[in-house]
Amino acid sequence: MEPIMSKRAAADLVVAARIRQGLSWADIADALGAPLVWTTAALLGQHPMTAEQAGKVCDLLGLDDSVAESLALQPARGADPALMSDPTIYRFVEALSVYGPALKELIHEEFGDGIMSAINFKVDFARRPDPDGDRVVITFDGKFLDYRW
Repeated sequence: MEPIMSKRAAADLVVAARIRQGLSWADIADALGAPLVWTTAALLGQHPMTAEQAGKVCDLLGLDDSVAESLALQPARGADPALMSDPTIYRFVEALSVYGPALKELIHEEFGDGIMSAINFKVDFARRPDPDGDRVVITFDGKFLDYRW
């Protein structure tokens, strides 16, 4: 019996197939009927897909059952340390380094002692036209979880 394909290897095959077929991440998300950012993260190995979702993606992309099997596995979440120096990802780190403490203070002031959940969480991505250059709009929508003592 062959070992299960790693989520990283499956993600690489998904990316290659998507590019070769000229499909956007939005095309795949639409085919699944799932949110764009969640779908992209799942296909890059950060969320498990249902067997039905994984099968549908593999049918769409012409990938085999070994990829579908990997897409359905529970992930080891988090960014690859090598990706942390990527300019786009680093800008998120930079933004949270600058604004994270202020957002924490504002959450505590508005909601009390607690955190924004990254588990009960939604994220959205949009492009907004602007005369000075289009804007990237990212919305984090997390449930407030109060600390209970």
